[in-house]
Amino acid sequence: MPPAARVNREMILNAVLDITRKDGFDAVNARSIAVGLNSSTRPIFTCYKNMDELKEDFLAFAYEYYERYVAEYENSAHTSPPLVLPLSYVRFAREETCLFQLLFVHDMQMNMTEIKKFYEEPDNEKRARLFAENTGLEADRARVVFLDLFL
Repeated sequence: MPPAARVNREMILNAVLDITRKDGFDAVNARSIAVGLNSSTRPIFTCYKNMDELKEDFLAFAYEYYERYVAEYENSAHTSPPLVLPLSYVRFAREETCLFQLLFVHDMQMNMTEIKKFYEEPDNEKRARLFAENTGLEADRARVVFLDLFL
């Protein structure tokens, strides 16, 4: 039976998170990850077919990190529920600049040439509905106010 892998996907993703938080996502490559893991590059390519697969996996991991950040902000800040998302977004931008740029600037999955395309970004529609529930606003009005909070 082969020995258990010393490096796993979670360790790799955490190393990529550390690199991205410190130096930005452009600094992520097999060698920088290996340095962060104190290993060779081989374990990376044992866990992932290629860097594109790893980066795709990391984007989901980074977004989960952001969602945990928002949840922690909501639990620790004494903020009105309708303001939790916009205020945590601004705070995340200030505290986690490189991750913010990756998630909300460089990796936007749309070409937002029109404001109405804001709701084509994943999760914004769901968040606007939650905003409507928290404020008691009619859904269409809540969408406008929610968008204004982010502009």
